[in-house]
Amino acid sequence: MKSPLVEAKGVCKTFPGGIQALDAFELTVTEGEIVVLIGPSGSGKSTALRSLNGLEHPEQGTLKVLGVDVLDPETDMNLLRADVGMVFQHFNLFPHLSVLQNVTLAPVRVRGLDQAQATARAVELLGKVGIADKRDAYPTQLSGGQKQRVAIARALAMQPKLMLFDEPTSALDPEMVGEVLEVMRALASDMTMLVVTHEMGFAREVASRVVFMDKGQVVEQGPPAQIFDTPQEPRTQAFLSEVL
Repeated sequence: MKSPLVEAKGVCKTFPGGIQALDAFELTVTEGEIVVLIGPSGSGKSTALRSLNGLEHPEQGTLKVLGVDVLDPETDMNLLRADVGMVFQHFNLFPHLSVLQNVTLAPVRVRGLDQAQATARAVELLGKVGIADKRDAYPTQLSGGQKQRVAIARALAMQPKLMLFDEPTSALDPEMVGEVLEVMRALASDMTMLVVTHEMGFAREVASRVVFMDKGQVVEQGPPAQIFDTPQEPRTQAFLSEVL
């Protein structure tokens, strides 16, 4: 049996003002799974994802990523983040660096690759995400979809064991959503991914498991066909009736 890459048990996170973002949140993700989190805005999906790499700090529960205790103050989160790629809603590219420089920066500085190795890897990845011709361009010269594909290549350049996607298409114009989802579909065959998205078609097509969240909790989870065609929980049914 494969060991879990993510283990969350009883995780609670409260924001100022008493906003309960996570309420006894529980989730396990094993190697090779594509787990997609869906649910209404404010249901805790992004908070759950951000907690996995230390961008949010739950005050209660057990949270292990790649076997490392994320909630232990002694944990070196920078070391863990080297193995956990994350793609955000907004691309967070360095505007003063070219596409190629954005993708090679972390492998050289964090992984210790020499520049030639990092460049070869970056060129390969830019081809994989369909923007090899933009290697010398700067972020201001790219469309939103192209920027997000650079962000994906940059995360992949670290050769992560786990990829996190936090609503990667929500900041894109509608005509650019498809190109980013297509890249993610292509990656899904050989990677462990945890994705927060409002794209139900993508969840149905690509996920090995769909997790419906509401009010900081996992309400229901299962294979896409089960969740989308025969949801058991009234909250899941109500949500899907509004979005499908």
